[in-house]
Amino acid sequence: MTTTTENLTTGWEPETPVEDSLLRRYLFCWAHQCEAFATSAGGRAVQGPAFAAADFGRPSGWFNSATLLAPLEPATADGVLDEVEAFFAGGTGEALLWSAWPTGDLQRRGWHLIGHPPLLVRPPARLVGVPEAPDVRVTEVDDPAGLVDWERVAVEGYPLPELQPFRAGSLVDERILADARLRLTLGWDDGEPVSLGALFADSGIACFALGVTQPTARGRGHWRAHAVHRLNTAPDVWVTGVFSDYSRSPAQRIGFVPILRFTLWARPRNEDRAQRSTP
Repeated sequence: MTTTTENLTTGWEPETPVEDSLLRRYLFCWAHQCEAFATSAGGRAVQGPAFAAADFGRPSGWFNSATLLAPLEPATADGVLDEVEAFFAGGTGEALLWSAWPTGDLQRRGWHLIGHPPLLVRPPARLVGVPEAPDVRVTEVDDPAGLVDWERVAVEGYPLPELQPFRAGSLVDERILADARLRLTLGWDDGEPVSLGALFADSGIACFALGVTQPTARGRGHWRAHAVHRLNTAPDVWVTGVFSDYSRSPAQRIGFVPILRFTLWARPRNEDRAQRSTP
């Protein structure tokens, strides 16, 4: 029996269709979300065969991110990382590097390991249903005033120290409201916004982009209420998300299944880097 490898694919070649796998869909969905947030705020984005990256040029919380679109190979890893670092050069705030594969130790290049957050997936709600929502008022953000409330909950509730004290427009520009792929939600308690959710639909899937509840409102069903709202918003597609270990359990209780852990690195820039290296 003769075998040949000339037509075999790894699933990560540049010409591989985005829909080749659920993981590939997620990588592009997350990368496009970072691009949407950054470019709506006047930032930059780039996408090539090895990675996609977005940059506000200043601290942004999460969205100054590079996402690997293929595993780092020993022969080319340094060249890819050179490109990533060159893209982020000149800005401030931490830059993040997301990899669905082990990367080896990048500390020698000035990166520090944040952790290995799990990626979870859930079949379309139309196929498997959704749980009952808690008695929490959830509304969609559709104007600049609501967006400021959404930002404040994110910065103060997550929290995001590099964006504190809170300033409107530091995390999200109001131009993002025109992007039909994004749905932002607020949860209310006694007339005050105390929680949020975000759903981004792209590449044939939907992504739980963010979920935050202010410490004083935790344990009252806010996370689940936003989750149910988002599942009902995108009932016909697989839903995905990288969760913290804290939110992983409630996600699994509503039908999400873990499939792998990402490797997440961060790299301070300019004066931030100098401060980190100071004893």
